[in-house]
Amino acid sequence: MSVLVLTDRRLAVRPLTEVVSAAVAGGARSVVLREKDLPRPARLSLAADLRAILQPVGGRLIVAGPDPLDGDAVHLAASDPLVAGLHAGRSCHNAEELARLSTEDYATLSPVFATASKPGYGPALGVDGLAVLVAGTATPVLALGGIAEPARAGACVAAGAAGVAVMGAVMRAEDPGAVVAKLVAEVGA
Repeated sequence: MSVLVLTDRRLAVRPLTEVVSAAVAGGARSVVLREKDLPRPARLSLAADLRAILQPVGGRLIVAGPDPLDGDAVHLAASDPLVAGLHAGRSCHNAEELARLSTEDYATLSPVFATASKPGYGPALGVDGLAVLVAGTATPVLALGGIAEPARAGACVAAGAAGVAVMGAVMRAEDPGAVVAKLVAEVGA
């Protein structure tokens, strides 16, 4: 999973299914469905739609929170308990949270850079802070926060990240597929 796309329909410049379709066409193979404020039936329907977009390319939908919405993968907050029998990723922000990882498939680490999606959130770790924290864990880490251009993605991978997680740069893009394609090319380079 070199580029993980996180959804936010409020930031999206087009309907979320269109943004995700474009991101998948650009090379995204893993998507985290956030949208936790939606009622479960609406979220379940959206999850089915996104899985249908990802299925033809062998992609995976990961659902934020402990309810996989009829799937097999969840993305948990730092303090959420693991859910048995599911693939899981976890949001982390510091060394203590990374140290608590056990069987997670990956962790996101944020914010690496200041981010327009969550202004004032931080302080930003920077590439050097990311490198120190990644070196202290065996779990693959995806850099998150302010990954607005390919050069930042490349710097994160050079610092030891397994890839990047992006939200705002993809959701706000006029051409989400082109943004993802550039990130995938940079992370794979």
